[in-house]
Amino acid sequence: MTSRTTAERLPLIDKDMIKRELDPQLPLVEKLGMETVELGWGRCQARLPDHADLLRPGGTISGPAMMALADYAMWIAVMAAIGRLELAVTTNLSINFLRKPQPGALIGDCRLLKVGQRLAYGEVSIYAEGGDPGSPVAHVTSTYSIPPRS
Repeated sequence: MTSRTTAERLPLIDKDMIKRELDPQLPLVEKLGMETVELGWGRCQARLPDHADLLRPGGTISGPAMMALADYAMWIAVMAAIGRLELAVTTNLSINFLRKPQPGALIGDCRLLKVGQRLAYGEVSIYAEGGDPGSPVAHVTSTYSIPPRS
C-alpha cells in the first residue's frame, strides 16, 4: 500500500460547504467579508476584502484584522484535512508583522505542516492581493486542538 502525499490528497470539505454551512456559523467572517479562494488538503487561501473599517491610524490595515484572516485560513485548512469537526479550536497563534500593508485586500495563504490525532500545526503568509507572495506583510504560526471524535 502506498501513502498519498499531501499534494495528492483531496480536501475533506469543499468551497460550497464552506460558504453554505461553515461561514454562516462565523458572524465575524461574514461581517468582514472573508472568503475561501483556494482549497486543498491541509491548505487554504483566504481573502480579506478592502474595507475602510479595518484601517488604523497611519493608513495601515489593523493587526486584529490580519489575525482574523490568519485564524480563518487556518481553521478552514484544518477542516480540509480532518473533515468537518467544528470544535477544533485555536490553542496558539503567533504573528510577526513584517511590513506595513497598504490599504487594500489581503490574502492569507495557509498550509498545515503537521496534522496529528490531537493537534494540527501550520503557517499562514499574509500578503497584499495582487502583490508578491514572496514578500508577505505578516507571517503567522498557529496550533489547533483537535477534539476526539464521538
